[in-house]
Amino acid sequence: MNATPVKTGATTAAENDAFIAAVAEELNDFLADKHQLLAQISPATLVLVDSIKTLVTGGKRMRALLCYWGWRGAGGAPDAKSVIQAGAALELFQAAALIHDDIIDRSDTRRGGPSVHRQFSTLHTGSGWALDDERFGHAAAILTGDLCLSLSEEMFSRIASGPIGSAAAERARAVFNVMRTEVMAGQYLDILEEVAGPSKPHETAVARASAIIRYKSAKYSSEHPLVLGGALAGADETLLAGYSAFALPLGEAFQLRDDVLGVFGDPAQTGKPAGDDLREGKRTVLVGLTIDAAAAADREFVDKNLGRQDLSEDQVARLCSIMVESGALASTEAMISELSQTAFAALALLPIDPTVAAALSGLGLGAVTRTS
Repeated sequence: MNATPVKTGATTAAENDAFIAAVAEELNDFLADKHQLLAQISPATLVLVDSIKTLVTGGKRMRALLCYWGWRGAGGAPDAKSVIQAGAALELFQAAALIHDDIIDRSDTRRGGPSVHRQFSTLHTGSGWALDDERFGHAAAILTGDLCLSLSEEMFSRIASGPIGSAAAERARAVFNVMRTEVMAGQYLDILEEVAGPSKPHETAVARASAIIRYKSAKYSSEHPLVLGGALAGADETLLAGYSAFALPLGEAFQLRDDVLGVFGDPAQTGKPAGDDLREGKRTVLVGLTIDAAAAADREFVDKNLGRQDLSEDQVARLCSIMVESGALASTEAMISELSQTAFAALALLPIDPTVAAALSGLGLGAVTRTS
């Protein structure tokens, strides 16, 4: 990567820490209220909100931080309640997406621990309950994810009653609504590609995978949070367009890095088993490049084995070897570098305070060079 982003200094680090702490406090207070409400319904339902609280505790808070610095870049005050609530709403939406995503992908781990549906199936088994533990786990996790979506909406709706003004609230609401619709559409395209991809032309696999990462991940991971923060603070259309020019390629590079880590990452750092994405059958850009460049026999092996839950370590190793030998891994790394350069070039053009620029630079660099 040739980009030389500004280093994040003590000032931006302090603001990051203060905002993360404020979002955590907002979430804790909000979920404590929901805990009391569920306790009145039935103590048996408390596990729903407890699962959500566990999931929103910790994490990188990248989306919330991008929202914050979008707000600050448009002149928003550091300690404003509105942007704290927006950050909390984004964290709840992210948690809901993770819960549902793990069910769809049949992933039993999340951040080094059991995924929510696996927690519920374990609860079923440990309690000696009747019927199927896996079905219960999936059903309970779907409900938990739905509750989390509802809570995200409730949190975001609180912003409209704050002091930011109706025009800013309406613009932010429009961004929030589009973000949620795009994620669901992108998620559907993702599962559709898993089942229909092998029957579609190999030469368009990369283009299809690129569209999926844009709508399933890139826009909601970086572009929409940053634009949302700017809209809340009353940014003009020129600044919001500049935010998008920086954050969209950044989000795409972020997801490409995630795809590489899903195959080649260290399980001790990613918190997921080696080869998990291969067993889940993810038709990523990395896979598309492999299918496009691999020899016929290797391409057939990929199509035949991608998505098999019973993949052996040797089969995982061969899939990884094909990705390397075909040049697909190197091509993916080149795409990450090119997208990163595009993002940082756009960042350099933004009419924002140097402190904000440094913070966005630090977040961007962390997103594309991460190992977990």
